[in-house]
Amino acid sequence: MPDIARKALAELLATFLFVFAIITAAANANEFTPVAVGFALMILVYSTGHISGAHVNPAVSLGVFIRGKMDTVEMLVYWAAQVAGGVLAALVVKLANLPAAEPAAIETTPAFFVELMFTFILVWVVLNVATSVETDGNSYFGLAIGATVMTGAFAVGPISGGGFNPAVALGLSVNGNFDWANIWLYILAPLVGAALAGLAFRALSVQDFATPGGDIHEANDELEAAGRA
Repeated sequence: MPDIARKALAELLATFLFVFAIITAAANANEFTPVAVGFALMILVYSTGHISGAHVNPAVSLGVFIRGKMDTVEMLVYWAAQVAGGVLAALVVKLANLPAAEPAAIETTPAFFVELMFTFILVWVVLNVATSVETDGNSYFGLAIGATVMTGAFAVGPISGGGFNPAVALGLSVNGNFDWANIWLYILAPLVGAALAGLAFRALSVQDFATPGGDIHEANDELEAAGRA
């Protein structure tokens, strides 16, 4: 199987499982729902990181692209796989006849701001714990990424619904958890936050770009190496 196809299938499967976990957890929502979501992401990052880097999020892929570790074609392939995984998860959940979802009631401006900020934090964490030469080979990358999403869900879930991920947002919209009228917000805000995080990483992580090969478009070298550690 071609390497890009293998990575795309891993992204599709991981995003499918992540969105499936989110929707089913939301159907039985309680104070521990953000914990379930964070642990689900952590497990998927550890289990698929060695294959594709376990982005599971178009915003993360954009950040990795801006950081210089993906080319344009690979990023677009990842995006397609992630969106397909998120939508398929929602369609499968509908077959389970879970209780009907109620769209999250949000105010646009605060929701946009917190989605942008927490996606910035998420992508900043991913780039630093899973792609930096200074943290290469660590064993905590998945825990850090899952904990970031869990923290965001606790902190701003009541404000925006806690998307931080366009593929998740599309799946939740298909399922009815998010209002389609707000889908632009859940796509645009995370992508802006991710782009800013990628630029911040390039500006501040001087050592990564002083290292030979640190700015070559080699797909997810550190992410995949971390997954194998």
